Amino acid sequence: MSYPNTQLLIDGQWQDAADGRTLPVLNPATGAEIGRVAHAGIADLDRALAAAQKGFEAWRDVPAIERGRIMRRAAGLMRERADGIAAILTQENGKPLAEAKIETMAAADIIEWFADEGMRVYGRIVPSRNPAVRQLVIKDPVGPVAAFTPWNFPINQAVRKVSAALTTGCSIIVKAPEETPAAPAALLRAFVDAGVPAGVVGLVYGTPAEISGYLIPHPVIRKISFTGSTVVGKQLAALAGQHMKRVTMELGGHAPVIVAEDADLELAVKSSGAAKFRNAGQVCISPTRFLVHESVRNDFAAALARHAQALKVGDGLAEGTQMGPLANPRRVVAMTSLMEDAVERGATVATGGARIGEAGNFFAPTVLTDVPLDAKVFNDEPFGPVAAIRAFNTLEEAIAEANRLPYGLAAYAFTRSLKNAHLLSQRIEAGMLWVNQPALPLPEMPFGGVKDSGYGSEGGPEALEAYLNSRAVSIANV
Repeated sequence: MSYPNTQLLIDGQWQDAADGRTLPVLNPATGAEIGRVAHAGIADLDRALAAAQKGFEAWRDVPAIERGRIMRRAAGLMRERADGIAAILTQENGKPLAEAKIETMAAADIIEWFADEGMRVYGRIVPSRNPAVRQLVIKDPVGPVAAFTPWNFPINQAVRKVSAALTTGCSIIVKAPEETPAAPAALLRAFVDAGVPAGVVGLVYGTPAEISGYLIPHPVIRKISFTGSTVVGKQLAALAGQHMKRVTMELGGHAPVIVAEDADLELAVKSSGAAKFRNAGQVCISPTRFLVHESVRNDFAAALARHAQALKVGDGLAEGTQMGPLANPRRVVAMTSLMEDAVERGATVATGGARIGEAGNFFAPTVLTDVPLDAKVFNDEPFGPVAAIRAFNTLEEAIAEANRLPYGLAAYAFTRSLKNAHLLSQRIEAGMLWVNQPALPLPEMPFGGVKDSGYGSEGGPEALEAYLNSRAVSIANV
C-alpha cells in the first residue's frame, strides 16, 4: 500500500520547502522509512503568514451559511476518501486500521457539527437606558490562527481547530506533526478541494520550537490553539501571553478510573479496557490510574488482565489487529522505565510489562496491581498501554486520590448508585467525566481540561468563543 510524500500547503498550493529540506517518516510497526515530509523554513512561514492574512480578509466576509456549505463539502470528501486516508494514518501512526477509519469518519461529523454551529454565532440587542440609543453586541472573527497538533490523533486534533476557525470566519495555519504528516495533509486537502479560498487554510512542518517561536509572536497571528504536553503548553502559553494572544490549551492528563463497590464489573472492564488500550494507550484522555474498591479489586484486576491478554497486538494493517505499536522508540524506552520503577517500589505485574519482539515499537498490554502512590506510573502521564491499579476503602478516599495530581483533563467512574454519581460529578476535578461508559468526546460537548491540563474547549459551542471577539456598539439617533 503506497504512502505519499507530504508537502507544505501555502496560499492554496501544495509545494516543497523553499530550500528543499525534508524529514523522514517512519512506520512504527517496522521502523522503516516510508516517505518524506517537507521541512519549512522562515521564508516558508513568511509566505504562509501573508497568505493567512489575505485569506482572512476574504473569508471573514463570506456569509456563515456559505462557509457552512463549503465545510460540509469537505466532510463529504473525508467520507469518500476514508479508506485511503485510514490506511495512510495507520502506516505513519501505527494504530489499527479500524481505529484509523473511525478517526477519519469522526472528522466528517466534527466538520458538519461546526459548520452548522457557525450559523448560531449570535450577537444581541441590549435594552438601552435611552430610547434614542440602540445598543448592540457584535461577534467578529478574531483573525488568523496558529494551531499546533500532536501525532497521536493527527486528524482528530487538527479537525477541531480547523473547523472552529473556519466556521467563525478565521483563517488558520496548522503546524502538524512531522511523525504523522500525511493524514493531516489529507484533511486539509479535503478543505481545499471543497472550495476553501487560497490562504484560508495552511499547513507547515519543520522544527517545532522554531515554528512556534516564529508564529506565536508574529503580529499576523491573533489566536493560538495547542494540543500536547503540559510542559510545552505552559511554554507556549507564556509566549502567547507576552504578546496578548488568545490561547486554547488542551494538555496532558492522568485520568483516574473509580470502580465503586457497587459497580457493574463486566461493564467496567469492557469499557475501561477498550479505552485504556485504544491507540496503545497513547491518548490524552486514556484511563490510567485505576482506583478500585477493596472488595472488588481482585476480581476487577483478574478480569482486566484477561482482557489485556486477549488483545491481538500487531501491525495495524494486519487483519484482526486490536492494538498496534507505540509511535516511536522513545515511547518503548519510557514504558520500560515505568515498569522497572513500579516493580522496584512493590507493584505486581499481572500481565505484560515488556517489549514484544525486536522489530518495531511493540509493547505488551500491561496491568499492574498494588501500585504504590510514589510509583512514577501513578504520578507521571504514562501515555502507553499500562493500567495501574490501586485499592480504596471509601469513595471520599478515591476522590481525594483522583484530585491529588495537578492534571484535570478526563476521569471515569463506574457505580450503580445515583448518589455516588452525583457526588463524583460535583467533586472530581476534571474537564470531562464519563460515568458507566467509555470516553465519548462528541463534537457538541466541551472538550478540554482544568488545572494543569489546560483551559478553553475544543468542542461544544464553548469552542467557538475563543475564535471570536465580542464588541459593544452603541448608536445614538441624532
